[in-house]
Amino acid sequence: MAIAPAQIPTSFGHELRACLRCRLVKTYDQFRESGCENCQFFKMEEDHERVVECTTPNFNGIISVMDPTRSWAARWLRIAKFAPGVYTLAVSEALPEEMQAICEDERVQYMPPKRL
Repeated sequence: MAIAPAQIPTSFGHELRACLRCRLVKTYDQFRESGCENCQFFKMEEDHERVVECTTPNFNGIISVMDPTRSWAARWLRIAKFAPGVYTLAVSEALPEEMQAICEDERVQYMPPKRL
């Protein structure tokens, strides 16, 4: 059974944001309305402040992944187990410690960005 795809960004302007945990890219309004398909435990749609805490407008590159399980690029970027959708290649900010604790509580992996 295939994973349901994530929302595709409705525009590609300055309002794009990337999830700090899974790097899914959507608009601010999309995160506010439906949260992150890969990180539903953040409950961004219930607490709009979490959209700002858990996402960033500072990211590099975009990749669209239609079938993450068969994509070598998705495996290389470590997003092969996530929903099909639009992802960033890299984020430049770390998830706040409070959100990292939620990841630990949910037993999901969080990999902070590499320092350049």
